[in-house]
Amino acid sequence: MNLRYLIDMLSWVECFVCIGSLAVILVRRQMRSFLYLTLFLAVRLFADLTLGTTLMLRWKHLNMPVAFYRCYFYVYWVSYALEAALLLMAVYGIYKLAMAPLPGLQRLGSLVFRWAAAISIAVSIGLAFGPHVSGMRFVIRAVSQLQQTSSILTLCLLLFVCFAIRPMGLSYRSRVFGVSLGLGLLATTNLVASAWIVSNKDMYSPLNMINGLAICASFVVWIGYFAMPEPKRRMIVLPTTSPFLRWNQISQALGDEPGYVAIAGVPPDMFAEAEIEVMERASRKMADYPEMA
Repeated sequence: MNLRYLIDMLSWVECFVCIGSLAVILVRRQMRSFLYLTLFLAVRLFADLTLGTTLMLRWKHLNMPVAFYRCYFYVYWVSYALEAALLLMAVYGIYKLAMAPLPGLQRLGSLVFRWAAAISIAVSIGLAFGPHVSGMRFVIRAVSQLQQTSSILTLCLLLFVCFAIRPMGLSYRSRVFGVSLGLGLLATTNLVASAWIVSNKDMYSPLNMINGLAICASFVVWIGYFAMPEPKRRMIVLPTTSPFLRWNQISQALGDEPGYVAIAGVPPDMFAEAEIEVMERASRKMADYPEMA
């Protein structure tokens, strides 16, 4: 049994496991909470089925190599770019779920995430330009750079989520942690594969075998976590010195309009008659009893 046969079989196994992941998410009615993860699985399933069918038809129609190559090329790289973006958005959704009890930190993290994502996309496109780079080669370099930066951002954000799981009232049996575990495994393999794929054009290399196994393992992890009942989120009790609490208070205050105090130049007609009467009584009382001043 050669490596090529194993990789082809693994690609179809990946399709079945991906279908299982989508099915268990839909059965558990978790699509709204994990929308980007669901879209990622849908794109992955479509790409796997399309690419697998293209390869099967390719061997039956050997007189049309260019047409099948173009179909395979564009489906692969377009889906690769979509998966990179959806993977990052899925981690962003996990971050929002984990930080839901602290809306200030959630809002601050969202702002930082948007800027980091925009800068990463700009850097990826900029690095793709170079001498003698055009057409298909530009697409390969741009998408590979996007996948690398997306994987790095994903791993950084997941690291923060993993550290924040326990303080945020979640357990390691929660779906937030399970999805994070699978996404971390995917991001790690994508980071290695995106750096390797530019220099290695062999479809049936040992790296592709490892990549396929890692993807299947991620899907199996998601099936397990979504199939099991999730423990309830416990009540969060943070000490007054907790950095999470302090930063949440600071984040909630950011962007708010400051309060204003009138210290001079206030005309009397701005006050109501009842307010003027109260102030006059207070002034007379202070004049009669100066020790109260």
